[in-house]
Amino acid sequence: MAGWLQLSVLVLLLAAAYRPLGDYMAWALTSPRHLRVERWCYRLCRIDPQAEQTWRGYATSLLAFSVAGVLLLYLMLRLQGHLPLSQGHGAVSPALAFHTAVSFATNTNWQNYSGEQTLGYGVQMAGLTVQNFVSAAVGIAVAVALVRGLIRAGSKTVGNFWVDLVRACVRILLPLAFVFALVLVSQGVVQDLRGAEEVATLSGGTQEIPGGPIASQEAIKELGTNGGGFFNANSAHPFENPTPVSNLVEVFLLLVIPFSLTGTFGKMAGDRRQGYVVAAVMLMLWVASALLLWHFESGGNPAFPDQVAGGNMVGKEVRFGVAGTSLFAASTTGTSTGAVNGSMDSLTAFGGAIPLANMMLSEVSPGGVGSGLYGMLVLAILSVFIAGLMVGRTPEYLGKSIAPREMKLVTIFILVVPMVVLVLAAVALAVPSPRASILNPGPHGLTEVLYAFTSQANNNGSAFAGLNGNTAFYNIAGGAAMLVGRFGTIIPVLALAGSLAAKRRVPPTPGTFPTTAPLFAGLLAGVVLIVTALIYFPALSLGPIVEGLPWR
Repeated sequence: MAGWLQLSVLVLLLAAAYRPLGDYMAWALTSPRHLRVERWCYRLCRIDPQAEQTWRGYATSLLAFSVAGVLLLYLMLRLQGHLPLSQGHGAVSPALAFHTAVSFATNTNWQNYSGEQTLGYGVQMAGLTVQNFVSAAVGIAVAVALVRGLIRAGSKTVGNFWVDLVRACVRILLPLAFVFALVLVSQGVVQDLRGAEEVATLSGGTQEIPGGPIASQEAIKELGTNGGGFFNANSAHPFENPTPVSNLVEVFLLLVIPFSLTGTFGKMAGDRRQGYVVAAVMLMLWVASALLLWHFESGGNPAFPDQVAGGNMVGKEVRFGVAGTSLFAASTTGTSTGAVNGSMDSLTAFGGAIPLANMMLSEVSPGGVGSGLYGMLVLAILSVFIAGLMVGRTPEYLGKSIAPREMKLVTIFILVVPMVVLVLAAVALAVPSPRASILNPGPHGLTEVLYAFTSQANNNGSAFAGLNGNTAFYNIAGGAAMLVGRFGTIIPVLALAGSLAAKRRVPPTPGTFPTTAPLFAGLLAGVVLIVTALIYFPALSLGPIVEGLPWR
Protein backbone atom coordinates (compact mmCIF):
# COMPACT_ATOMS: atom_id res chain seq x y z
CA MET A 1 0.00 0.00 0.00
CA ALA A 2 2.84 2.41 0.84
CA GLY A 3 4.39 1.76 -2.57
CA TRP A 4 1.15 2.43 -4.45
CA LEU A 5 0.64 5.58 -2.39
CA GLN A 6 4.12 6.87 -3.28
CA LEU A 7 3.59 6.21 -6.98
CA SER A 8 0.13 7.81 -6.97
CA VAL A 9 1.28 10.93 -5.11
CA LEU A 10 4.24 11.28 -7.44
CA VAL A 11 2.08 11.04 -10.57
CA LEU A 12 -0.34 13.62 -9.13
CA LEU A 13 2.51 16.01 -8.32
CA LEU A 14 3.96 15.65 -11.81
CA ALA A 15 0.53 16.24 -13.36
CA ALA A 16 0.02 19.34 -11.21
CA ALA A 17 3.41 20.77 -12.23
CA TYR A 18 3.18 19.81 -15.91
CA ARG A 19 1.19 22.75 -17.31
CA PRO A 20 2.47 25.61 -15.08
CA LEU A 21 6.15 24.63 -15.30
CA GLY A 22 5.94 23.72 -18.98
CA ASP A 23 4.35 27.06 -19.85
CA TYR A 24 6.81 28.93 -17.63
CA MET A 25 9.80 27.31 -19.34
CA ALA A 26 8.32 28.14 -22.76
CA TRP A 27 8.08 31.79 -21.70
CA ALA A 28 11.54 31.76 -20.10
CA LEU A 29 13.18 30.42 -23.25
CA THR A 30 11.29 32.52 -25.83
CA SER A 31 10.59 35.87 -24.12
CA PRO A 32 11.90 38.89 -26.10
CA ARG A 33 12.90 40.63 -22.86
CA HIS A 34 16.19 40.09 -21.03
CA LEU A 35 16.48 40.31 -17.26
CA ARG A 36 18.99 42.74 -15.79
CA VAL A 37 21.26 39.98 -14.47
CA GLU A 38 21.18 38.36 -17.92
CA ARG A 39 22.21 41.62 -19.60
CA TRP A 40 25.15 41.83 -17.17
CA CYS A 41 26.23 38.33 -18.22
CA TYR A 42 26.00 39.25 -21.90
CA ARG A 43 28.05 42.43 -21.45
CA LEU A 44 30.66 40.62 -19.34
CA CYS A 45 31.07 37.89 -21.97
CA ARG A 46 30.66 40.26 -24.96
CA ILE A 47 27.61 38.44 -26.28
CA ASP A 48 25.03 40.00 -28.56
CA PRO A 49 21.76 38.47 -27.34
CA GLN A 50 19.92 39.58 -30.46
CA ALA A 51 22.22 37.74 -32.86
CA GLU A 52 20.99 34.25 -33.73
CA GLN A 53 23.21 31.38 -34.83
CA THR A 54 23.10 28.72 -37.50
CA TRP A 55 23.23 25.17 -36.22
CA ARG A 56 26.97 25.11 -36.90
CA GLY A 57 27.52 28.29 -34.89
CA TYR A 58 25.30 26.96 -32.12
CA ALA A 59 27.24 23.67 -32.04
CA THR A 60 30.60 25.46 -32.08
CA SER A 61 29.60 27.64 -29.13
CA LEU A 62 28.32 24.62 -27.22
CA LEU A 63 31.50 22.62 -27.83
CA ALA A 64 33.74 25.55 -26.91
CA PHE A 65 31.84 26.12 -23.67
CA SER A 66 31.94 22.42 -22.76
CA VAL A 67 35.66 22.06 -23.52
CA ALA A 68 36.37 25.12 -21.37
CA GLY A 69 34.32 23.56 -18.56
CA VAL A 70 36.29 20.30 -18.77
CA LEU A 71 39.65 22.10 -18.70
CA LEU A 72 38.70 24.41 -15.83
CA LEU A 73 37.35 21.58 -13.68
CA TYR A 74 40.40 19.43 -14.49
CA LEU A 75 42.71 22.21 -13.27
CA MET A 76 40.66 22.65 -10.09
CA LEU A 77 40.93 18.94 -9.34
CA ARG A 78 44.67 18.86 -10.00
CA LEU A 79 45.30 22.01 -7.92
CA GLN A 80 42.82 21.20 -5.15
CA GLY A 81 45.41 21.32 -2.37
CA HIS A 82 46.10 24.98 -3.16
CA LEU A 83 42.44 26.06 -3.30
CA PRO A 84 40.29 27.41 -0.45
CA LEU A 85 38.14 24.98 1.56
CA SER A 86 40.15 21.97 0.43
CA GLN A 87 39.58 20.32 3.86
CA GLY A 88 43.11 18.94 3.69
CA HIS A 89 42.53 17.01 0.45
CA GLY A 90 45.31 17.13 -2.14
CA ALA A 91 45.47 16.86 -5.91
CA VAL A 92 43.40 14.25 -7.71
CA SER A 93 45.43 11.90 -9.95
CA PRO A 94 45.58 12.87 -13.66
CA ALA A 95 43.47 9.99 -15.01
CA LEU A 96 40.82 10.34 -12.30
CA ALA A 97 40.77 14.14 -12.70
CA PHE A 98 40.20 13.72 -16.45
CA HIS A 99 37.40 11.23 -15.86
CA THR A 100 35.72 13.41 -13.21
CA ALA A 101 36.00 16.62 -15.22
CA VAL A 102 34.48 14.99 -18.30
CA SER A 103 31.86 13.28 -16.15
CA PHE A 104 30.47 16.47 -14.65
CA ALA A 105 30.79 18.59 -17.81
CA THR A 106 28.77 16.03 -19.79
CA ASN A 107 25.97 15.77 -17.18
CA THR A 108 27.05 12.18 -16.43
CA ASN A 109 28.45 12.54 -12.89
CA TRP A 110 29.95 9.06 -12.76
CA GLN A 111 32.25 8.92 -9.72
CA ASN A 112 35.29 6.65 -9.48
CA TYR A 113 36.08 8.11 -6.06
CA SER A 114 34.57 8.55 -2.60
CA GLY A 115 33.33 12.14 -2.37
CA GLU A 116 33.91 12.75 1.34
CA GLN A 117 37.43 11.25 1.18
CA THR A 118 38.63 12.87 -2.05
CA LEU A 119 37.15 16.34 -2.53
CA GLY A 120 37.01 19.46 -0.38
CA TYR A 121 34.15 21.91 -0.14
CA GLY A 122 35.76 24.36 -2.57
CA VAL A 123 35.85 21.94 -5.50
CA GLN A 124 32.44 20.52 -4.58
CA MET A 125 30.83 23.99 -4.70
CA ALA A 126 32.82 25.95 -7.28
CA GLY A 127 33.57 22.97 -9.53
CA LEU A 128 31.02 20.18 -9.36
CA THR A 129 27.91 22.15 -8.39
CA VAL A 130 28.54 24.79 -11.07
CA GLN A 131 28.81 22.05 -13.68
CA ASN A 132 25.57 20.55 -12.33
CA PHE A 133 23.84 23.77 -13.36
CA VAL A 134 25.49 24.50 -16.69
CA SER A 135 25.60 20.92 -18.03
CA ALA A 136 21.85 20.62 -17.38
CA ALA A 137 21.33 24.01 -19.05
CA VAL A 138 23.20 22.74 -22.14
CA GLY A 139 20.67 19.88 -22.43
CA ILE A 140 17.76 22.32 -22.24
CA ALA A 141 19.41 24.53 -24.87
CA VAL A 142 19.78 21.64 -27.34
CA ALA A 143 16.16 20.58 -26.80
CA VAL A 144 14.80 24.06 -27.43
CA ALA A 145 17.01 24.40 -30.53
CA LEU A 146 15.46 21.24 -31.98
CA VAL A 147 11.96 22.49 -31.18
CA ARG A 148 12.77 25.74 -32.99
CA GLY A 149 13.92 23.69 -35.96
CA LEU A 150 10.56 21.92 -36.03
CA ILE A 151 8.40 25.04 -35.70
CA ARG A 152 10.33 27.49 -37.89
CA ALA A 153 10.00 27.60 -41.67
CA GLY A 154 12.65 28.75 -44.13
CA SER A 155 15.00 29.82 -41.33
CA LYS A 156 18.77 29.57 -41.32
CA THR A 157 19.07 29.91 -37.55
CA VAL A 158 18.05 27.86 -34.49
CA GLY A 159 18.57 30.44 -31.73
CA ASN A 160 21.48 31.72 -29.68
CA PHE A 161 23.28 29.16 -27.51
CA TRP A 162 24.54 31.72 -24.99
CA VAL A 163 21.08 33.20 -24.45
CA ASP A 164 19.51 29.75 -24.05
CA LEU A 165 22.26 28.72 -21.61
CA VAL A 166 21.97 31.82 -19.44
CA ARG A 167 18.17 31.73 -19.38
CA ALA A 168 18.05 28.04 -18.49
CA CYS A 169 20.35 28.71 -15.53
CA VAL A 170 18.95 32.03 -14.33
CA ARG A 171 15.23 31.60 -14.97
CA ILE A 172 14.71 27.85 -14.47
CA LEU A 173 17.43 25.94 -12.62
CA LEU A 174 18.61 28.48 -10.04
CA PRO A 175 15.17 29.45 -8.65
CA LEU A 176 13.95 25.87 -8.47
CA ALA A 177 17.20 24.61 -6.91
CA PHE A 178 17.09 27.36 -4.27
CA VAL A 179 13.51 26.54 -3.25
CA PHE A 180 14.03 22.79 -3.10
CA ALA A 181 17.33 23.10 -1.25
CA LEU A 182 15.32 24.72 1.55
CA VAL A 183 12.76 21.91 1.34
CA LEU A 184 15.53 19.33 1.71
CA VAL A 185 17.05 21.23 4.65
CA SER A 186 13.64 21.10 6.34
CA GLN A 187 13.81 17.30 6.06
CA GLY A 188 17.23 17.11 7.69
CA VAL A 189 19.64 17.27 4.75
CA VAL A 190 22.87 18.85 6.03
CA GLN A 191 23.99 22.31 4.86
CA ASP A 192 27.06 23.77 6.59
CA LEU A 193 30.78 24.50 6.22
CA ARG A 194 31.95 23.23 9.61
CA GLY A 195 33.88 20.23 8.38
CA ALA A 196 34.06 16.81 9.98
CA GLU A 197 33.27 16.47 13.68
CA GLU A 198 34.76 13.81 15.94
CA VAL A 199 32.20 12.01 18.11
CA ALA A 200 32.35 9.17 20.62
CA THR A 201 30.76 5.90 19.53
CA LEU A 202 28.78 3.46 21.69
CA SER A 203 31.70 1.04 21.63
CA GLY A 204 33.99 3.61 23.26
CA GLY A 205 35.89 4.62 20.12
CA THR A 206 35.71 7.78 18.03
CA GLN A 207 34.39 8.49 14.55
CA GLU A 208 34.51 11.49 12.25
CA ILE A 209 31.07 12.62 11.07
CA PRO A 210 31.38 14.66 7.86
CA GLY A 211 29.25 17.69 7.05
CA GLY A 212 29.29 20.15 4.18
CA PRO A 213 27.17 22.15 1.73
CA ILE A 214 25.06 19.12 0.86
CA ALA A 215 21.46 20.35 0.43
CA SER A 216 22.45 22.97 -2.15
CA GLN A 217 24.24 20.34 -4.23
CA GLU A 218 21.57 17.71 -3.66
CA ALA A 219 18.80 19.91 -5.07
CA ILE A 220 20.52 20.64 -8.38
CA LYS A 221 21.96 17.11 -8.50
CA GLU A 222 18.42 15.74 -8.78
CA LEU A 223 16.74 18.70 -10.52
CA GLY A 224 19.35 18.81 -13.29
CA THR A 225 19.41 15.00 -13.63
CA ASN A 226 23.08 15.04 -12.68
CA GLY A 227 23.49 12.41 -9.98
CA GLY A 228 26.93 12.98 -8.48
CA GLY A 229 26.66 12.47 -4.74
CA PHE A 230 28.43 14.51 -2.07
CA PHE A 231 29.02 11.22 -0.25
CA ASN A 232 30.11 7.87 -1.62
CA ALA A 233 26.79 6.32 -0.55
CA ASN A 234 25.00 8.96 -2.63
CA SER A 235 21.27 9.34 -1.89
CA ALA A 236 21.36 6.30 0.39
CA HIS A 237 23.35 8.41 2.88
CA PRO A 238 21.13 9.84 5.64
CA PHE A 239 22.76 13.28 5.28
CA GLU A 240 21.69 13.40 1.61
CA ASN A 241 18.33 11.66 1.86
CA PRO A 242 17.19 11.21 5.46
CA THR A 243 13.45 10.45 5.29
CA PRO A 244 10.79 8.87 3.05
CA VAL A 245 9.50 12.41 2.41
CA SER A 246 12.91 13.62 1.21
CA ASN A 247 13.10 10.48 -0.94
CA LEU A 248 9.78 11.34 -2.61
CA VAL A 249 10.90 14.95 -3.11
CA GLU A 250 14.13 13.82 -4.75
CA VAL A 251 12.32 11.44 -7.12
CA PHE A 252 9.96 14.30 -8.00
CA LEU A 253 12.94 16.54 -8.77
CA LEU A 254 14.39 13.87 -11.06
CA LEU A 255 11.25 13.78 -13.17
CA VAL A 256 9.61 17.18 -13.06
CA ILE A 257 11.64 19.07 -15.69
CA PRO A 258 11.94 16.18 -18.22
CA PHE A 259 8.19 15.60 -18.13
CA SER A 260 7.30 19.32 -18.11
CA LEU A 261 9.57 20.04 -21.08
CA THR A 262 7.11 18.08 -23.24
CA GLY A 263 4.55 20.71 -22.21
CA THR A 264 7.06 23.37 -23.27
CA PHE A 265 7.32 21.62 -26.63
CA GLY A 266 3.53 21.60 -27.07
CA LYS A 267 3.29 25.26 -26.08
CA MET A 268 6.03 26.35 -28.49
CA ALA A 269 4.60 24.19 -31.29
CA GLY A 270 1.19 25.79 -30.86
CA ASP A 271 -0.45 22.39 -30.33
CA ARG A 272 -0.47 21.05 -26.78
CA ARG A 273 -1.54 17.63 -28.04
CA GLN A 274 1.92 17.12 -29.52
CA GLY A 275 3.41 17.48 -26.06
CA TYR A 276 0.74 15.29 -24.48
CA VAL A 277 1.55 12.39 -26.82
CA VAL A 278 5.28 12.52 -26.06
CA ALA A 279 4.58 12.84 -22.31
CA ALA A 280 2.17 9.89 -22.44
CA VAL A 281 4.79 7.62 -24.01
CA MET A 282 7.39 8.73 -21.47
CA LEU A 283 4.94 8.14 -18.62
CA MET A 284 3.99 4.69 -19.88
CA LEU A 285 7.63 3.57 -20.14
CA TRP A 286 8.54 5.01 -16.73
CA VAL A 287 5.57 3.50 -14.86
CA ALA A 288 6.11 0.12 -16.54
CA SER A 289 9.79 0.06 -15.54
CA ALA A 290 9.02 1.08 -11.95
CA LEU A 291 6.32 -1.59 -11.57
CA LEU A 292 8.48 -4.30 -13.12
CA LEU A 293 11.45 -3.46 -10.91
CA TRP A 294 9.20 -3.38 -7.85
CA HIS A 295 7.73 -6.75 -8.85
CA PHE A 296 11.10 -8.46 -9.22
CA GLU A 297 12.47 -7.03 -5.97
CA SER A 298 9.30 -7.83 -4.01
CA GLY A 299 9.62 -11.47 -4.98
CA GLY A 300 12.96 -11.78 -3.26
CA ASN A 301 16.18 -13.28 -4.52
CA PRO A 302 15.57 -16.74 -6.04
CA ALA A 303 19.07 -17.76 -4.95
CA PHE A 304 17.86 -17.60 -1.34
CA PRO A 305 14.55 -19.49 -1.15
CA ASP A 306 14.50 -19.28 2.67
CA GLN A 307 14.68 -15.49 2.63
CA VAL A 308 12.35 -13.76 5.10
CA ALA A 309 9.19 -12.07 3.87
CA GLY A 310 9.46 -8.54 2.54
CA GLY A 311 11.32 -9.10 -0.68
CA ASN A 312 14.97 -8.57 -1.55
CA MET A 313 16.15 -6.07 1.08
CA VAL A 314 19.86 -6.68 0.41
CA GLY A 315 21.51 -3.34 -0.34
CA LYS A 316 18.37 -1.34 0.48
CA GLU A 317 17.73 1.17 3.25
CA VAL A 318 14.96 0.14 5.66
CA ARG A 319 13.60 3.70 5.69
CA PHE A 320 12.82 3.41 1.96
CA GLY A 321 11.99 -0.28 1.62
CA VAL A 322 11.61 -2.21 -1.62
CA ALA A 323 9.00 0.14 -3.10
CA GLY A 324 10.89 3.38 -2.40
CA THR A 325 14.16 1.94 -3.67
CA SER A 326 12.57 0.49 -6.82
CA LEU A 327 10.82 3.78 -7.61
CA PHE A 328 14.07 5.70 -7.15
CA ALA A 329 16.11 3.24 -9.25
CA ALA A 330 13.61 3.24 -12.13
CA SER A 331 13.45 7.05 -12.08
CA THR A 332 17.18 7.67 -11.84
CA THR A 333 17.93 5.39 -14.81
CA GLY A 334 14.86 6.48 -16.76
CA THR A 335 16.38 9.94 -16.54
CA SER A 336 20.08 10.59 -17.04
CA THR A 337 20.63 11.10 -13.32
CA GLY A 338 22.52 8.19 -11.86
CA ALA A 339 21.83 9.04 -8.23
CA VAL A 340 21.03 5.93 -6.16
CA ASN A 341 19.38 5.34 -2.78
CA GLY A 342 20.43 1.68 -2.61
CA SER A 343 22.99 -0.72 -4.02
CA MET A 344 22.19 -1.35 -7.69
CA ASP A 345 24.51 -4.36 -7.69
CA SER A 346 22.34 -6.01 -5.02
CA LEU A 347 19.23 -6.05 -7.19
CA THR A 348 17.98 -9.41 -8.41
CA ALA A 349 19.11 -10.50 -11.88
CA PHE A 350 15.90 -9.42 -13.62
CA GLY A 351 15.52 -6.44 -11.29
CA GLY A 352 18.99 -5.23 -12.29
CA ALA A 353 18.08 -5.66 -15.96
CA ILE A 354 15.38 -2.96 -15.65
CA PRO A 355 17.73 -0.01 -14.88
CA LEU A 356 20.09 -1.30 -17.57
CA ALA A 357 17.26 -1.45 -20.11
CA ASN A 358 16.09 2.05 -19.09
CA MET A 359 19.47 3.47 -20.06
CA MET A 360 19.55 1.45 -23.27
CA LEU A 361 16.29 3.13 -24.31
CA SER A 362 18.49 6.25 -24.76
CA GLU A 363 16.96 7.39 -21.47
CA VAL A 364 13.70 8.71 -22.88
CA SER A 365 11.51 7.49 -20.03
CA PRO A 366 11.41 10.47 -19.47
CA GLY A 367 15.12 11.09 -20.07
CA GLY A 368 17.46 13.75 -18.78
CA VAL A 369 16.87 17.48 -18.61
CA GLY A 370 16.59 18.40 -22.29
CA SER A 371 18.16 15.16 -23.53
CA GLY A 372 14.96 13.21 -22.87
CA LEU A 373 12.88 15.56 -25.02
CA TYR A 374 15.28 15.77 -27.93
CA GLY A 375 15.86 12.00 -27.80
CA MET A 376 12.14 11.32 -27.95
CA LEU A 377 11.62 13.82 -30.78
CA VAL A 378 14.33 12.09 -32.82
CA LEU A 379 12.56 8.77 -32.26
CA ALA A 380 9.25 10.43 -33.19
CA ILE A 381 10.80 11.41 -36.53
CA LEU A 382 11.91 7.80 -37.00
CA SER A 383 8.35 6.67 -36.18
CA VAL A 384 6.71 8.88 -38.82
CA PHE A 385 9.32 7.70 -41.32
CA ILE A 386 8.38 4.07 -40.63
CA ALA A 387 4.68 4.96 -40.85
CA GLY A 388 5.33 6.66 -44.21
CA LEU A 389 7.04 3.54 -45.53
CA MET A 390 4.08 1.39 -44.48
CA VAL A 391 1.50 3.52 -46.31
CA GLY A 392 3.68 4.67 -49.21
CA ARG A 393 3.61 8.40 -48.39
CA THR A 394 6.28 11.00 -47.71
CA PRO A 395 6.74 11.09 -43.93
CA GLU A 396 5.96 14.39 -42.21
CA TYR A 397 6.29 15.64 -38.64
CA LEU A 398 4.80 18.97 -37.57
CA GLY A 399 4.42 19.88 -41.23
CA LYS A 400 8.06 19.14 -42.10
CA SER A 401 8.79 16.47 -44.68
CA ILE A 402 11.40 13.95 -43.54
CA ALA A 403 13.97 13.42 -46.30
CA PRO A 404 17.08 11.17 -46.57
CA ARG A 405 19.31 13.81 -44.94
CA GLU A 406 17.17 13.85 -41.80
CA MET A 407 17.07 10.06 -41.65
CA LYS A 408 20.86 9.84 -41.91
CA LEU A 409 21.15 12.15 -38.90
CA VAL A 410 18.54 10.11 -37.01
CA THR A 411 20.49 6.94 -37.78
CA ILE A 412 23.74 8.46 -36.48
CA PHE A 413 21.95 9.54 -33.30
CA ILE A 414 20.59 6.04 -32.69
CA LEU A 415 23.76 4.08 -33.46
CA VAL A 416 26.59 6.14 -31.98
CA VAL A 417 25.94 5.27 -28.33
CA PRO A 418 25.39 1.50 -28.81
CA MET A 419 28.56 1.34 -30.89
CA VAL A 420 30.57 2.95 -28.08
CA VAL A 421 28.97 0.76 -25.40
CA LEU A 422 29.39 -2.57 -27.15
CA VAL A 423 32.89 -1.92 -28.51
CA LEU A 424 34.31 -0.70 -25.20
CA ALA A 425 32.60 -3.50 -23.26
CA ALA A 426 34.10 -6.04 -25.67
CA VAL A 427 37.57 -4.53 -25.21
CA ALA A 428 37.18 -4.56 -21.41
CA LEU A 429 36.27 -8.24 -21.52
CA ALA A 430 38.98 -9.23 -24.01
CA VAL A 431 42.02 -7.39 -22.59
CA PRO A 432 43.59 -8.89 -19.43
CA SER A 433 44.22 -5.61 -17.59
CA PRO A 434 40.63 -4.28 -17.53
CA ARG A 435 39.30 -7.81 -17.15
CA ALA A 436 41.19 -8.02 -13.85
CA SER A 437 38.94 -5.24 -12.50
CA ILE A 438 35.93 -7.57 -12.65
CA LEU A 439 35.47 -9.03 -9.19
CA ASN A 440 32.46 -11.22 -10.05
CA PRO A 441 32.92 -13.97 -12.67
CA GLY A 442 30.24 -15.21 -15.06
CA PRO A 443 27.14 -13.41 -16.32
CA HIS A 444 27.04 -10.96 -13.42
CA GLY A 445 30.54 -9.74 -14.19
CA LEU A 446 29.56 -9.18 -17.81
CA THR A 447 26.50 -7.24 -16.63
CA GLU A 448 28.70 -5.00 -14.47
CA VAL A 449 30.95 -4.12 -17.41
CA LEU A 450 27.99 -3.63 -19.76
CA TYR A 451 26.26 -1.48 -17.15
CA ALA A 452 29.37 0.67 -16.65
CA PHE A 453 29.73 1.63 -20.30
CA THR A 454 25.97 1.90 -20.88
CA SER A 455 25.74 4.29 -17.95
CA GLN A 456 28.67 6.43 -19.07
CA ALA A 457 27.87 6.54 -22.79
CA ASN A 458 24.25 7.48 -22.01
CA ASN A 459 25.47 10.14 -19.54
CA ASN A 460 23.69 8.50 -16.62
CA GLY A 461 26.28 7.96 -13.89
CA SER A 462 24.85 5.09 -11.85
CA ALA A 463 26.97 1.98 -11.38
CA PHE A 464 27.03 -1.61 -10.26
CA ALA A 465 29.53 -2.41 -7.53
CA GLY A 466 31.95 -5.28 -8.02
CA LEU A 467 33.90 -3.46 -10.74
CA ASN A 468 37.04 -1.49 -9.91
CA GLY A 469 36.53 1.57 -12.08
CA ASN A 470 39.38 3.67 -10.71
CA THR A 471 42.05 2.34 -13.06
CA ALA A 472 43.81 4.00 -15.98
CA PHE A 473 41.79 1.99 -18.50
CA TYR A 474 38.35 2.64 -17.02
CA ASN A 475 39.06 6.32 -16.31
CA ILE A 476 40.26 7.01 -19.85
CA ALA A 477 37.84 4.68 -21.68
CA GLY A 478 34.97 5.90 -19.51
CA GLY A 479 35.86 9.52 -20.22
CA ALA A 480 35.93 8.80 -23.95
CA ALA A 481 32.54 7.05 -23.72
CA MET A 482 31.03 10.06 -21.97
CA LEU A 483 32.40 12.54 -24.50
CA VAL A 484 31.19 10.54 -27.51
CA GLY A 485 27.88 9.71 -25.86
CA ARG A 486 27.20 13.38 -25.11
CA PHE A 487 28.50 15.24 -28.14
CA GLY A 488 28.18 12.40 -30.65
CA THR A 489 24.42 12.70 -30.17
CA ILE A 490 24.13 16.47 -29.63
CA ILE A 491 25.82 17.35 -32.94
CA PRO A 492 23.40 15.24 -35.07
CA VAL A 493 20.47 16.74 -33.14
CA LEU A 494 21.63 20.29 -33.86
CA ALA A 495 22.28 19.40 -37.50
CA LEU A 496 18.76 17.96 -37.63
CA ALA A 497 17.41 21.19 -36.11
CA GLY A 498 19.18 23.25 -38.78
CA SER A 499 17.93 21.01 -41.59
CA LEU A 500 14.33 21.13 -40.38
CA ALA A 501 14.39 24.89 -39.74
CA ALA A 502 15.34 25.52 -43.37
CA LYS A 503 12.35 23.54 -44.68
CA ARG A 504 9.02 25.04 -45.63
CA ARG A 505 5.87 23.72 -44.01
CA VAL A 506 3.83 21.17 -45.92
CA PRO A 507 0.07 21.71 -45.53
CA PRO A 508 -1.72 18.69 -44.06
CA THR A 509 -3.77 16.49 -46.38
CA PRO A 510 -6.30 13.71 -45.72
CA GLY A 511 -3.40 11.25 -46.06
CA THR A 512 -1.19 12.96 -43.45
CA PHE A 513 -0.41 10.62 -40.56
CA PRO A 514 -1.76 12.26 -37.36
CA THR A 515 0.89 12.60 -34.65
CA THR A 516 -1.53 13.56 -31.88
CA ALA A 517 -3.57 10.34 -31.80
CA PRO A 518 -3.21 7.28 -29.54
CA LEU A 519 -2.15 5.29 -32.62
CA PHE A 520 0.98 7.41 -32.96
CA ALA A 521 1.70 7.10 -29.24
CA GLY A 522 1.57 3.31 -29.58
CA LEU A 523 3.79 3.41 -32.66
CA LEU A 524 6.32 5.63 -30.91
CA ALA A 525 6.46 3.39 -27.84
CA GLY A 526 6.86 0.34 -30.08
CA VAL A 527 9.71 1.95 -32.02
CA VAL A 528 11.53 2.83 -28.77
CA LEU A 529 11.28 -0.75 -27.48
CA ILE A 530 11.98 -2.56 -30.76
CA VAL A 531 15.02 -0.46 -31.72
CA THR A 532 16.51 -1.05 -28.26
CA ALA A 533 15.81 -4.80 -28.38
CA LEU A 534 17.35 -5.18 -31.84
CA ILE A 535 20.56 -3.49 -30.71
CA TYR A 536 21.08 -4.79 -27.18
CA PHE A 537 19.21 -8.09 -26.76
CA PRO A 538 22.22 -10.33 -27.59
CA ALA A 539 24.31 -8.62 -24.92
CA LEU A 540 21.46 -8.72 -22.39
CA SER A 541 20.89 -12.40 -23.07
CA LEU A 542 24.47 -13.16 -22.00
CA GLY A 543 24.23 -11.05 -18.85
CA PRO A 544 21.15 -10.44 -16.67
CA ILE A 545 18.80 -12.70 -18.64
CA VAL A 546 20.91 -15.86 -18.38
CA GLU A 547 21.79 -14.96 -14.78
CA GLY A 548 18.10 -14.89 -13.87
CA LEU A 549 17.13 -18.15 -15.55
CA PRO A 550 16.09 -20.75 -12.93
CA TRP A 551 17.85 -23.64 -14.66
CA ARG A 552 21.23 -21.92 -15.07
